[in-house]
Amino acid sequence: MAAPRITRLFAAVNIGSFRVSAMIAGLSETGEMIVLGSGHRAAQGIKRGYVTDMQAATHSVRDAIERAEKMANTGVQKVWIGCSGAGLVSTTARVEVDIGGRRIEQDDIEHLLVAGREVIQPDGRMVLHAQPAHYTLDGAHGVPNPKGLHAERLAVDIHVMLADGAPIRNLTETVQNAHLEVEAVVGSPVAAGHACLTPEERELGVALVEFGAEVTTVSVYAAGMLLGMQVIPFGSGDITDAVASAFGIRRYQAERLKCMSGSAIASPADHREMIPVNAPGDPEGAGPLARHADDKNRIPRAELISVITQQLGHFTEEVGKALKAMGFTGQRGQQVVLTGGGAQLPGLADYAQSALGRPVRIGAPPTMIGLPPGLATPSSSTLVGLVLYAAADPVDIRAIGPAYQPSTRYSGLGLVTRVYRALREYF
Repeated sequence: MAAPRITRLFAAVNIGSFRVSAMIAGLSETGEMIVLGSGHRAAQGIKRGYVTDMQAATHSVRDAIERAEKMANTGVQKVWIGCSGAGLVSTTARVEVDIGGRRIEQDDIEHLLVAGREVIQPDGRMVLHAQPAHYTLDGAHGVPNPKGLHAERLAVDIHVMLADGAPIRNLTETVQNAHLEVEAVVGSPVAAGHACLTPEERELGVALVEFGAEVTTVSVYAAGMLLGMQVIPFGSGDITDAVASAFGIRRYQAERLKCMSGSAIASPADHREMIPVNAPGDPEGAGPLARHADDKNRIPRAELISVITQQLGHFTEEVGKALKAMGFTGQRGQQVVLTGGGAQLPGLADYAQSALGRPVRIGAPPTMIGLPPGLATPSSSTLVGLVLYAAADPVDIRAIGPAYQPSTRYSGLGLVTRVYRALREYF
């Protein structure tokens, strides 16, 4: 059977603090998303979502995208990039117009969205995206497409994602230096939400906690849109550092112990289980002798889990504060979805459910044709979400209607310039 023909191609790069990941996917003529290639490498020059060394970060991006291109057997020029730092702020704006009881036409919708530009207040920040979330007809909420319906008044709720300008420019320039054009910068909660949350969850109310390597984003969805978010400067890498410090071992050893033997839930057998600090392939005497280790450089698993749960206590406390600050309480503040690389720690959902007092599940990307098993995990939620978000062809109100035209008088050389611009635009 012949492979389905690809009609559109999408490329995404997620620049995380732990790794830089790239993915190339195509939309088939049957409407299915097919993963064609992917690649990743250890992140360099990135600290808590901010670019700290542009040359090193550019090298990581170029390496990751080249690996994806090689696997997909195709080259890409434009990419969608994810952002988890840069002072992300999510807000909503509302605008309403009078229709007068007549039928709503496409021009009415465009007029409404153009009017929505005026209510956006960036307060000196950069607008990453401003999207119509849902429409309201005469007080009836949740209308997906009002075209063809009759109403007295038509309103729209607009979701706006803001960020600090300088960090976004650093991120964009990093990707451009890797010989790529930036299609758009997308906030990681938006991308991860596309990958991990169902439409029903977004409608009923859900909190998405993306537990990254150095940054955790806590976002709240309700009525089908992202209502608010907070960024916590804490990630799974901080747990690794705590393990390394507690036992006086190297970071890579602490990371291996956390991933291979760590857990968020203690058991009575942990005191009897001794786990080796060194990996099986390490040479004899590699690295320092760990604190509290026996003569074979093994530590009690109970002590490892004690260090991990102590850090998780700080993590859930900060998440709880963020949820309370965003009003995620009561009947609409129930379900919590954990995703990100840190969410892969065994027992984390049960631990978080007990600590937060709410149902918690682990969120992972949906099944896709060609998606490698290594990417069908919570650590790849943002990367997969970027591709899904791009394929959804999101509407940005800044691209609706006529572009902004400066009001300027032209004479002399200015008139020649105006004619030249007109010729370029129309011919």
